[in-house]
Amino acid sequence: MSISAKDVKQLRDLTGAGMMDCKRALQDSGGDLDAAIDLLRKKGQQVAAKRAEREALQGLIVTRIDDSQQTGIIVEVNCETDFVARNDEFVLFTNSVADVILNCQPSTLDDLLALPLNHGRTVMETITDLTGKIGEKLQVRRFFTLSSEGGQVIDYIHPGDRLGVLVSLTGQGDLSSTGRDIAMQVAALNPIAAQRNDVPQEIQDKEFEIGRESARMEGKPEQILDRIAQGKLERFFKDNVLVEQPFVKDASQRVREVLKAAGADVKGFVRCALGE
Repeated sequence: MSISAKDVKQLRDLTGAGMMDCKRALQDSGGDLDAAIDLLRKKGQQVAAKRAEREALQGLIVTRIDDSQQTGIIVEVNCETDFVARNDEFVLFTNSVADVILNCQPSTLDDLLALPLNHGRTVMETITDLTGKIGEKLQVRRFFTLSSEGGQVIDYIHPGDRLGVLVSLTGQGDLSSTGRDIAMQVAALNPIAAQRNDVPQEIQDKEFEIGRESARMEGKPEQILDRIAQGKLERFFKDNVLVEQPFVKDASQRVREVLKAAGADVKGFVRCALGE
């Protein structure tokens, strides 16, 4: 049967599928629009099932900050190839997911996947539809929310959209400018905690024991092993705790000194690197 360009366009507007896929679905359904939509969705499900075991290590990191600047979100959405990561529809989908997270504040990934996104379709259904259209495995891998009561959340996306940071600051100074510097610090040096007290005790114990065993293997006397291990733990803190690290823009200063000069204090951060 003959399928009009108008019908093809209508189906494309409803589903976002390619022109040829829409035309083929209409032909296979005898021109029935609803049946054609079902065919396209079944195709997406079939492609998604076939790609389920594939690795999806490419993609985008996207951030959003609310109007109050006190809440921010960061999300990682994956695909199989960098080519698809630059695809306009994938970029649009990723940004739509970020908007939904900020607006709806889901608690878990399952909650997010069940939220409506486009044309009444949930995030999960949209992933399936888009997988059928693009032909690659797609997934929302993870997301984080960071809030700053009485302060400000600042975001930073490293060029290439493969690494992003959220930082929570309080203070009276220029938090936006200071926050960007601190976020870039987090991106570059990947600290494990903002403050020394934030380092989990099990990590502290592990590093102390490593230092102690290393000193023992070097033949140091037993009575000074704890002192040596404590010194090594101090160096670990200076390398891995944000406020104790050398400032990336001026290694003669510690981040703590930069914050103090700016009248700011860091309360927390989130760092998200693609595939990490």
